[in-house]
Amino acid sequence: MSVKSANRSVRASGRQAASSRWLLWLARGGFVARGVTYVLIGVLAVQIGLGSGGKEADRSGALHAIAAQPGGAVVLWLLAVGFAGMALWLLAEAAYGQAGPGGRAAGNRLAALARGIVYAFVCAGVVSFVSGRGGPASSNSQATDLTARLMSHAGGRWLVLLIGLGVAGAGLAMAVGGLRRTFLKHLRLAQMRSRTRKVVEALGVAGTTARGIVFGVIGVFLVVAAATFDPAKAQGLDGALRKLATTPLGPWLLVAVALGLVTFGVYSWCEARWRKLRPG
Repeated sequence: MSVKSANRSVRASGRQAASSRWLLWLARGGFVARGVTYVLIGVLAVQIGLGSGGKEADRSGALHAIAAQPGGAVVLWLLAVGFAGMALWLLAEAAYGQAGPGGRAAGNRLAALARGIVYAFVCAGVVSFVSGRGGPASSNSQATDLTARLMSHAGGRWLVLLIGLGVAGAGLAMAVGGLRRTFLKHLRLAQMRSRTRKVVEALGVAGTTARGIVFGVIGVFLVVAAATFDPAKAQGLDGALRKLATTPLGPWLLVAVALGLVTFGVYSWCEARWRKLRPG
């Protein structure tokens, strides 16, 4: 067998594994896990906006909230499995392309690779937390520490600036995509009833837009940190949400965006049911 034939055979085997039922079910579990996390983050943020919350409105706060409930450890292990499934599916997309037209474009595959790596770290953080080896620090401390570490190197300030612009741009693209309903191309719309489609579409618009706003705010604070050469200005998810309460609209803007994150969590559960998952 020639090297070219061997490579083709290996690639065909990899594509078959990426399309296997077990991996697709793991990926759907990943969307469920993402939904649970965003619903909890949104609820914690609503509590902060109403003046009755003390936990961080981020992944760390969500994990602690789950752990405090009866059977919380079991739920956390299930979330870890879900996030592992999400990471594997995204890495398969990076290797073989997304489902649907244009899924093999280099930009989409690079984005899938980056997201797959992120979810692998998320999974590792959940496993570390539930196994008692510590868990993810608050998003604020993570953002501040990473920014300070980058700025301690030559050119690090400009790297933070570029990252901030990238995150802000991704947030803007996410919000615009939500308003333009571009997420619909990833869903199996033909399997939905007309009323169901309208509900899922409304959830996707509100949830994706709210998520984009939060990412945009995080990016802006990274840009500010780079411009002022002050790592303390960087904010994670919790800090970005809390900053919304300091605007002229007060805590009601925070509550509105927090409810949007809850909505995104519910939309993630819809994706678990109707998302197109097979690689392109």
